[in-house]
Amino acid sequence: MVDIFDEVSEDLRHDQAVALGKRYGSYLIGAMLAVLVGVGAQQYWEYHQAQQADAAATQYLALTQTVDATGTSIDAPTAQSAAQALASFATTAPEGYKTLADLRAAALYAGAGQPTQAEALWDQTSADQAADPLLRDLATLLWAQHALGTVADQDVMTRLAPLTQSTNPYHALALETQAYAALHAGDTAQAKALLSQLNADTNVPPGVRNRAQLMLAKLNG
Repeated sequence: MVDIFDEVSEDLRHDQAVALGKRYGSYLIGAMLAVLVGVGAQQYWEYHQAQQADAAATQYLALTQTVDATGTSIDAPTAQSAAQALASFATTAPEGYKTLADLRAAALYAGAGQPTQAEALWDQTSADQAADPLLRDLATLLWAQHALGTVADQDVMTRLAPLTQSTNPYHALALETQAYAALHAGDTAQAKALLSQLNADTNVPPGVRNRAQLMLAKLNG
């Protein structure tokens, strides 16, 4: 008798499973397909991103090859042409290469005697929230160094303020640039305070400390 009941119970479980399969099978299949489509889309997106990065790397290297080969002897027209090509490339490049191309183009513009174009690219990179924070800070520093004397001194000092924190890798150069801005504004006392801060900081690079000491000696007569 036990065997008969077991067989009946097994048949009932089988019938219930079939009924459930018929009732919910389409939903389960749909869910499985959605998962498979999602995985496939993610894999395609990663492949597409890798392909884009490879293409961008090849194009970036091609654009900078002539500049790298020329070195510091590059003439202004060549530098300007290379800068224009890099800036154009940056408009459609993936974020990392976009930032590198804009920074390289800005440096070339500055070297070719076109500070307006250079400062515009540094300013743009500095404001790009998608860019690497270190590169954004570098763009801010370079903008400030080249804007000295052409932009309001207080604006330069304000833009540099976040970089003067001791944890920022550019803090020594930011403080030095602030000191020059203070001198240009005629605030000798503030310039001396900033230079003294640099001179007293043992973590400041030797070159920056030496310049701070020389400037302090000159200001103190």
